[in-house]
Amino acid sequence: MSDVIDRLVGIEPGDRLDILRQARLVARENMQASYLALFEPANEGDVTPRERYAVATFVTGVHREDAVAPFYAEGLATLDAELAEAVAAEVADVGTTGPYGSFPPGPLSIEDAPGLRFTVTRHEALGRRISAALEHAHMLVFHPRDASAVWLQGLLDAGWSTTGIVTQSQLVAFLAFQVRVVHGLRVLAVSERNTS
Repeated sequence: MSDVIDRLVGIEPGDRLDILRQARLVARENMQASYLALFEPANEGDVTPRERYAVATFVTGVHREDAVAPFYAEGLATLDAELAEAVAAEVADVGTTGPYGSFPPGPLSIEDAPGLRFTVTRHEALGRRISAALEHAHMLVFHPRDASAVWLQGLLDAGWSTTGIVTQSQLVAFLAFQVRVVHGLRVLAVSERNTS
């Protein structure tokens, strides 16, 4: 069984990482099912494929995972080359690491860290909805502890439905997880090559 993770990592049927992933077959199947539900849904609902790939290109781009970001950037370029260029330019402008934000007063406040609050600069090329979606995605990636209703209001004002906001947030969460899985498997692949 080959899936999107195999493609991103370069796992071939029968190799060591394939066998390792087969040992966690339910996790493997669920990850692929999540990918399909988010990027090849039976009903796209309130978020178009173009919007899904714009968010994915941005999120994987700001994670700086070279094995994943091109996959989504190519998908977006296939749908809308001009939008892909605008999203790539926004990714290049981010240049931050995070996470940032403030906890409610208490013992965790010692970990408070101020940081960049990203604002899209290419509104005309991106459009109102995608601009708001990228700013929301940036907040989820870099400022998760600053979550508030104010974030969501900006999305509603840009024309996003509640269902669309949930889908966007699911995309960001899935992509953050996918990036980490791919990174971990790539580290294992390098380790395998170095020990053989």
